[in-house]
Amino acid sequence: MDTTWLQDIEAFLIDLDGTLYRGKEVIDDAPEFVKWLQTSGRRYLYVTNNSSRTPEQVAEHLRHLGIPARPEDVFTSSQVAAEYIKTDGRSGKRVFPVGEEGLCTSLTEAGCEIVEDGPADYVVQGIDRGFSYEKLKKASLLIQSGATFISTNVDKALPTEEGLLPGSGSLAAAIRTASGEEPLVMGKPAARMIDFAVERLGVSKERSVVVGDNLETDILAGVNAGVRTVLVLTGFSKEEHVATAQGRPTVVLRSLTDLRRHVEGTDK
Repeated sequence: MDTTWLQDIEAFLIDLDGTLYRGKEVIDDAPEFVKWLQTSGRRYLYVTNNSSRTPEQVAEHLRHLGIPARPEDVFTSSQVAAEYIKTDGRSGKRVFPVGEEGLCTSLTEAGCEIVEDGPADYVVQGIDRGFSYEKLKKASLLIQSGATFISTNVDKALPTEEGLLPGSGSLAAAIRTASGEEPLVMGKPAARMIDFAVERLGVSKERSVVVGDNLETDILAGVNAGVRTVLVLTGFSKEEHVATAQGRPTVVLRSLTDLRRHVEGTDK
């Protein structure tokens, strides 16, 4: 397994749950890994499909776990959606949101006009724990009238202490069924999040790497964007899953500590 290319990496696009923490517990070497990134002058972004939290809230959660984080270090799927609308080239930025605080905040900060009924240029959907038939009806009618359907992410389920709860992808499926239109997906495994993240850091794809624990989202997003990837075996996916994965990682490592050693060239 050739890992010498890791020594030339300048930017790290890092997943959160399963990579830096598991649920409410920090992964032991995560704080030191991020501190090492800082002291060694390497760039990084926390890339998350979470659309409900603002970057400030995500950063606060990470700091609570002892992981250094500022709002500007966070890139959420809601921010990807807002960035897409900013660069889409259309004159209209009227948005009907199906989502929570993180989504509405990102859209507003991007200069979008939030509408409650219509007309709308976009319907942007993320996780929405207040989802209702009325929201489904409005979203469907607006899309049928020409609004572009955007989904922050299509994660089908959210793992919680209660079990697997409906995720953003479950709501996207309802709107897709009602409207007859497929959504433009912003978050992982779509390439858009990685494309925008690399652009935001100002580093080439050749000098960037996606670091995550999930073959189906993190790794596939890197593959789709043409960015090399590292699967760390601290979360969802296991080494035996790699052979049958749709997107295969460039490198598989046990932990962030192992990743650091390979980047430094001290893995011997």
